[in-house]
This record gives sequence, C-alpha cells and structure tokens, in this order.
Amino acid sequence: MPTRSPSYTGIAKLLHWLMGSVWIGVWIVGALAVYFREELNPTHGLTFWHKAFASALLFLLVIRLAWRATHQPPAMPESISLPMKRAAHAGHFILYALALTALPISGWVWSSVAGKPIMVLGLFQLPALMAPQPEAYDLAKWVHITFAWSSAVLVLGHVAMALKHHWVDRDGVLLSMAPDCLRKI
Repeated sequence: MPTRSPSYTGIAKLLHWLMGSVWIGVWIVGALAVYFREELNPTHGLTFWHKAFASALLFLLVIRLAWRATHQPPAMPESISLPMKRAAHAGHFILYALALTALPISGWVWSSVAGKPIMVLGLFQLPALMAPQPEAYDLAKWVHITFAWSSAVLVLGHVAMALKHHWVDRDGVLLSMAPDCLRKI
C-alpha cells in the first residue's frame, strides 16, 4: 500500500472539482427545467442538457472510485476526534451513495418510465432501465426530486464542513483537496 501524502493526488483533485462543478451545474439546470418549465424549458432543451451531463457523472464516478481504490487519501489531522473522523467517512459515503449514485440513477429511471432517451454528453444513448410505465411517472419524478433536494442539503453540508476546517479549525483539510495553484495563496 502506498504511503500517505499530505495532499490528494492531482487526478483525485481533478475528479473531485470536475464532478462537483458538473453536479452543481446539473442541479441548477435540473431545477430550472422542472420549476420553470413553461418559461425556460418549453421544448425540453434544458432537460436534454441536464440529462446529458448528469449521466456523465455516473461514468466519472466509476473512474473516481477506481482511482480512490488504488490511491490512498491523505490521513486526517490528529486534531480530529475519532467520532468526527467516523462522521466524516459516513458523510462521504452518503454523499457518494445519494448525490452521485442514487440521484442520477433515479433520473435514469424517471426517463425510462417516461419513455424518454438519455444521451450521454449528446454522444450515445443509455439503454432504458425498464419499459415505459406511465403509471409510475409521478412516483419516479417524486423520488428524483426528493433525492435532488436531499443531495443539495448534503452538498451544502460538505461545503460548510470544508470551510469550517479551513477557517475555524485551520487544519489543512480543505487545502489537501485544493488545486495546487490555490494552495499557494
């Protein structure tokens, strides 16, 4: 097993910030597509781009998990108590499970029951997970939107904790994931 570095690898940082940026953008576009459908999404253009990038997150997640399985993250500072370390691990697990896995899969299910295609980055179509089921449409929509709002709370909590580590604890946790160009500031 490789030794631990005080910082994440460049690839881990790239995947973290790329996926975070895409996730936030996809969330905003999805919210606009749903809540301002008549004004901003009458021809479903926002929905197309929302699904195109959200589905790409599933592929990036596989790459990220493979990288994480083969590259040891930096150790948490000794100043963090064992219960807080466990809470951090649980929070990351829930973030991966809900925001990066269940949320895009629930959108895939919603598109499948609606009989609507998902074009990954506009390049190729994901197969439907099931045959169209109009009677399941409202439930699939509710599940996806519930996961979206729950994930938003988790992401905001993640950001808040990173900022707490940086400004209150001053323990280097945020800097360990910061791009090298920002670590020097």
